[in-house]
Amino acid sequence: MNSKLTELTVRLWRVPFLALNLLPIPPRKYCCICERGVLRFVPYRGGSMFLPPLSRALGVVGSDVDHFECPHCGASDRDRHLVLYMNAAGITPRIAGSRILHFAPEKHISTLIAAQKPSHYVQADKFPVRAGVVELDITGIAAADRSFDIVIANHVLEHVDDVLSALKEITRVLSHEGFAILQTPFASSLARTFEDSGIEGAFARLHAYGQEDHVRLFGRDIAAIFTSQGLDDCISTHQALLPEIDPKRYGVNPAEPFMIFQKSAE
Repeated sequence: MNSKLTELTVRLWRVPFLALNLLPIPPRKYCCICERGVLRFVPYRGGSMFLPPLSRALGVVGSDVDHFECPHCGASDRDRHLVLYMNAAGITPRIAGSRILHFAPEKHISTLIAAQKPSHYVQADKFPVRAGVVELDITGIAAADRSFDIVIANHVLEHVDDVLSALKEITRVLSHEGFAILQTPFASSLARTFEDSGIEGAFARLHAYGQEDHVRLFGRDIAAIFTSQGLDDCISTHQALLPEIDPKRYGVNPAEPFMIFQKSAE
């Protein structure tokens, strides 16, 4: 299936779910981004039944594809979960007056960050397509050592060819005991992270890694990889941080942990 046909299929699939939310029925779900009731979140690409077979077999933890998009504001489950995690972990209050580096900045997350009035906020992408986003390569960050207090790369590292260089750069630009938020899909059923340079092209990557533009699927060694370049593991779980948040109501994946790391003491 070519990319244009895939995109058309995705758009057509969304129509009945968007229409459903127009019905005069009391909503049972809630979007914490736009703070509106939701009758039904819109699935991603038709939901879990259309996931690649290997992703289903391995039990990949990532987006909640069955409850993905808010029909009102368009926020994804990853946006909602990250906001909930940042609030619960006390990261949101730290943003005020802090220096923030945000890779592949999501519209909703960047708006909320800017509202906290950081002293310096850099929105970056290797291939920026939106005004206000600067061109920056995460494997070679053009910034001085210890120039940021918080680095956010939400579902980014699965796209990066040289993940160790990216982690080394993130550590370098973090201030003393600064934080890195590094959400990414992974499969705890895999003993080791899986990647192979011979897996090329959209079809092969979709079926090997779960998405056409992913270059690896992290396994149980994810924490060891992320801490190999000078970060300390501060990972927490939905149950520990958000015990009062019903994942079905908020449309988030309770199996997705909060992947937060702190720069090791120098």
